[in-house]
Amino acid sequence: MRAVVLALTVALVACQQINLVPEFSLDKTYVYKYEALLLGGLPQEGLARAGVKVSSKVFLSAVTGNAFMMMLSDPVLYEYSGIWPTDSFLPATKLTSALADQLQIPIKFEYSNGVIGQVFAPAEVSPTVMNIHRGILNILQLNLKKTQNVYELQEAGVQGVCRTHYVINEDSKANQIIVTKSKDLSHCKERIMKDIGLAYTEKCVECTKRIKSLFEAATYNYIMKPSANGVLISEATVEELYQFSPFNEIHGAAQMEAKQSLAFIEIEKTPIDPIKSDYLSRGSLQYEFATEILQTPIQLLKIRDALAQITEVLNHLVENNVDMVHEDAPLKFMQLVHLLRFATLENIEAIWAQFKDKPVYRRWLLDALPAVGTPVIVKFIKEKFLADELTTPESIQALVVAMQMVTADLDTIQLIASLAMHEKISTIPALREVVMLGYGSMIAKHCVEVPTCPAELLRPLHDIAAEALAKNDIYEITLALKVLGNAGHPASLKTIMKLLPGLRTADASLPIRVQVEAVMALRNIARKEPKLVQPVALQLLLDRALHPEVRMVACIVLFETRPSVALISSVAGDLRTEKNMQVTSFVYSHMKSLTRITAPDMGNVAGAANVAIKLLNPKLDMLSYRFSRALQLDIYHSPLMIGAAGSAYMINDAATILPRAVVAKARAYLAGAAADVLEIGVRTEGIQEILLQSPAADESLDRITKIKRTLRALRNWKTLPTNQPLGSVYIKLLGQEVAFANIDKTVIEQALPLATGPKARELLKEAIKALQEGIALKYAKPLLAAEVRHIFPTAVGMPVEFSFYTAAVAAATVNVQATITPPLPEQPETITLEQLKRTDVTFQAEAKPSVALQTFAVMGVNTALIQAAVMAKGKIRTIVPGKVSARADILKGNYKVEVLPVEVPEHIADMSFETIAVVRNIEDPTAERIVSLVPELSVQMTPYSGDLSSENADPDMQAVRAATPFHKTLCLAVPYIEMKGCVEVHSHNAAFMKKSALFYIIGQHSARATLARGEGPAVERLELEVQVGPRAAERLLKQINLVDEDTPEGKTILLKLREILETEAKNLNVASESSSSRSRSHSSSSSSSSSSISSSRISKTATKMEPFRKLHKDRFMAPHGASKAVSSGSTESSFETIRKQAKFLGNAIPPLFAIIARAVRVDQKLLGYQLGAFFDKPTARVQLIISSIAENDNMKICADGVLLSKHKVTAKLAWGPECQQYEVTAKAEAGVLGEYPAVRLELEWDKLPISVTTYAKRLSKHIPMAAFWAGFKLERATNSEKEVDLTVALPTQMTLNVIARIPEMTVSRMDVPLPVAVPINPDGTFSVHIDMDTLLNPELLIETITN
Repeated sequence: MRAVVLALTVALVACQQINLVPEFSLDKTYVYKYEALLLGGLPQEGLARAGVKVSSKVFLSAVTGNAFMMMLSDPVLYEYSGIWPTDSFLPATKLTSALADQLQIPIKFEYSNGVIGQVFAPAEVSPTVMNIHRGILNILQLNLKKTQNVYELQEAGVQGVCRTHYVINEDSKANQIIVTKSKDLSHCKERIMKDIGLAYTEKCVECTKRIKSLFEAATYNYIMKPSANGVLISEATVEELYQFSPFNEIHGAAQMEAKQSLAFIEIEKTPIDPIKSDYLSRGSLQYEFATEILQTPIQLLKIRDALAQITEVLNHLVENNVDMVHEDAPLKFMQLVHLLRFATLENIEAIWAQFKDKPVYRRWLLDALPAVGTPVIVKFIKEKFLADELTTPESIQALVVAMQMVTADLDTIQLIASLAMHEKISTIPALREVVMLGYGSMIAKHCVEVPTCPAELLRPLHDIAAEALAKNDIYEITLALKVLGNAGHPASLKTIMKLLPGLRTADASLPIRVQVEAVMALRNIARKEPKLVQPVALQLLLDRALHPEVRMVACIVLFETRPSVALISSVAGDLRTEKNMQVTSFVYSHMKSLTRITAPDMGNVAGAANVAIKLLNPKLDMLSYRFSRALQLDIYHSPLMIGAAGSAYMINDAATILPRAVVAKARAYLAGAAADVLEIGVRTEGIQEILLQSPAADESLDRITKIKRTLRALRNWKTLPTNQPLGSVYIKLLGQEVAFANIDKTVIEQALPLATGPKARELLKEAIKALQEGIALKYAKPLLAAEVRHIFPTAVGMPVEFSFYTAAVAAATVNVQATITPPLPEQPETITLEQLKRTDVTFQAEAKPSVALQTFAVMGVNTALIQAAVMAKGKIRTIVPGKVSARADILKGNYKVEVLPVEVPEHIADMSFETIAVVRNIEDPTAERIVSLVPELSVQMTPYSGDLSSENADPDMQAVRAATPFHKTLCLAVPYIEMKGCVEVHSHNAAFMKKSALFYIIGQHSARATLARGEGPAVERLELEVQVGPRAAERLLKQINLVDEDTPEGKTILLKLREILETEAKNLNVASESSSSRSRSHSSSSSSSSSSISSSRISKTATKMEPFRKLHKDRFMAPHGASKAVSSGSTESSFETIRKQAKFLGNAIPPLFAIIARAVRVDQKLLGYQLGAFFDKPTARVQLIISSIAENDNMKICADGVLLSKHKVTAKLAWGPECQQYEVTAKAEAGVLGEYPAVRLELEWDKLPISVTTYAKRLSKHIPMAAFWAGFKLERATNSEKEVDLTVALPTQMTLNVIARIPEMTVSRMDVPLPVAVPINPDGTFSVHIDMDTLLNPELLIETITN
């Protein structure tokens, strides 16, 4: 036993004495074979991939103890764009030749105990080639420990300092040591990467706990052989995988795969000689970014003469986007932006000098330059503004975009700060606001890239806030708070707290709007440091001495910090004793809406709110919309990792009819990230001040009186102080405030002369003159709508980029001309109403708007030398021309609109989407190789899965599956106008491999819409004519006649008509019964399941309900002038009696107006419809007749309505031939339900179209579930099958009782809350006096209200 122990001890000591440091002797050169590749695509075989491969010999030798040299020999670069794995890599001959000299330059590096130190190379070695060398050196990075075989550490590498796991094993039989190293690239202490366009997004940690959109890992395997002074690396292999999907990875994911192999060949005696050049320090092993940020992955441009290339692209954009937009205009616009990024300030100055005096070129440049996003552009815009070469609107537009796109480094921040403090900017408030807000956004972006950003960046803003507070300059304080809110730096908390009410350092004399702004400025800080903001927000919310609006805004901030259960429960506990109902309603509704949130990042808050809400009285749910409320709705789909949320906050004041503030926000979730896309807020603080000081603030007044006094109070806006705004509005994009506006007394005083002064009259005169002479406009507007990029290095030393681009260009050509007869006077202010009445105006306009949009999603290698990527490309182009002529003859009461024929392009809409694998290199950029990701004849070989239908199939055989393209054309001919529209759809995807969202998307998809003339006679124009007054009957193109069934001729016609309709109905019933019998088997199972669910929701016992009692006296309506129109005899007459007196009102009275819609064809055949409206005042009867103007078409729609009494109205709608086929009767009447005033609506029918009854039956199956969710009660009842009865009662002015009787069931709900009070008392009388004569006279109504 002792011998065995001794032997094991000796073996262990011997093992521990092996030196695990890789050996490279001074007098030897070690030769290795190196190969590396990067390949991107989907993992399934049979689909296309794109990639790059590098192969070479590697020579390594030691110069001194810690200094080494490395040289590549016979390097070859390969490209891949083809179907994997059948196609092969192809050598990139031209690129290899161009880079051969650089690649074969020896480099120096420090190497000690397996760790790479500094790297040195001549200046001739480009950063891209240097990174390829780093990829090789990265294999040599080995932190091997003698005392541990399994351990973990943070190791430096090409990608940064990341968590690395080591396992060391000794194979004594083969005399070799096996080392396995794995890296978790998702957990790095310092990760080398660049994110563009993601500064304002939040990482949704909860969204990616179970499902990740990006997976990153690498494994290194080494085989080493012991040598005299260490170990010899005989073989090393590296496999690195990046897997990305915007959806859950179980639905498929795209991947980038990096592989390296380093195999020992031999040892040579020839040393490596450095070249005769200075070897400069090129940093460490970590990746060095070159021009990847400037280089877009969607195109590779070889820049020879930037000035000439920019001019060429600019000329193309201007010349090809005049009448309509070019289909590739978005791509060309992105190419222009790309070229401008590589241009120097001198190049841009030269381009500007060449084109600044050409308006069209100037507009294109001013749209492109801000999208460049380099500090050079900000400097250029600043210089041109200060030199008065840019107008104020041009400067605002350019700076708003540029400051969101530019890289936020310290130099650029200082540049923006100097611009914000410039004296010329201070004289233009709108421009200064834009620059100041952008200054805060720049600081926020910089702090995202550099989390340790210094607080010194905020010192100028803090000084501005302190100075403004000392001077009590409300405008400057507000602006400083908005900028600090954009910056969102925790160092600003102390400054903001000085402006918060209720705190020791706060100034209580500040206006409410400043206090609210100070609270809102905490929101972006709360996202970074919620624990700092929570106690401040909670203290403000619970301080009952503060203004309710300040407390409610503090509530918004508090819940955005995602508080704990204990904190929310504390709020709920305090709410139980809250006296202010506005605060109570707001906080309760906020907590209530949070309980329904499903987004993962709000899951804990939803759970906490669900617990806390149980501490409160559920009757708070019944508070009306007069009280402040918060509403949050969202939808999140975990399998697709996509979602959207919306928030709305309404802060009311009990003393006024207008809300003090309204805020609406939209939030989006995608692929593990979240962002507040848009937020709009409106405040009415100045209007509130006026209203609170007016007599309308008296709570004892009724609503109508309040409205009258409110309108009078608003006319006293001149009494406001100059610095008191009437209202304000702000807009936030991606959580950053980009614009705001205050409407105050000064703004109104400046605007009134513009609207009523001589300048406005002169503008009106010029506009009328221009319209008569004709206006021709041609305009184009480009937009880089999205540029989102995620760039990171791989073990190979080449960068991989995930990016998303969207660009759009809109163009329009507009021609407008007006003819006015007789001509108007030269001076517009002398025009009288009588002159306008005698004017005949003809207006003709022709427009050709067009839009082109292109979007790209890219994953792959993107360098200045070579690009290899898989790409999804989407393209949309629409062209919708139109020509309209309008005429208004006011004297004759004739108004006509004509749609005239225009030349239509081949396709009015063209949409396409495709996924491709592409590779291109800078030495031959035009010879790019593009392969569709899902080729038309792709074949996928998969093992037998047991689902083959053939019984004799061999289980060992492989099933061959191929994609079948889908192609279909759908056409629809529009009757009467002889137009034919077609949609051609083509789709070819990879769903044959896997039934998931990603595989349905990849492939090729397209859709085209065409519009062309039909086969019939040509249509000259479409007309819509309205004739008002006594001439209406003359304009009707076809005489309207209704068959009177009381005459012998009418009876004969109706008898024949009924025979025809019954025959058609029988044929239709036979067809419907056969189809229903086929579908009955399919629906039986679903019907049984749904009926079981429904039955569980429906009460089996009927509830006793009070009967509806009709009125027989004027109980609910005060006397009014309209009662004179209804005689006592007609009040008691039935609806049918009145109709029988005159079947068709047009036989006795002329129409009030007529509307004719028709198509004018070359054969002059009448096609279209006409409407005649008739009113019989003695019987209070209205009749509308719609009929076809075609010669042999007797289809009509007849609508009759009669006011039978002051509390009852009846109407009948009939349609079909001579209005005899279908009919519906509606009755509405006032009455009493129990003790409460009520209204009842009845719908009755005898016969309806089968399509209507079919859809109604389908809809009725969903009524039980919908009623349950809406809080209604259901009861089975034997109600009429051809009647619907809706009764609404008013127990109080703020609640309703609703009872609906439909076939087979009765739905009811009591005490439904109303958003506003209904001015009807419980005894049925109106709480306000209503004079119907006044209501029917608009001029008298306005005079009554204003006086």
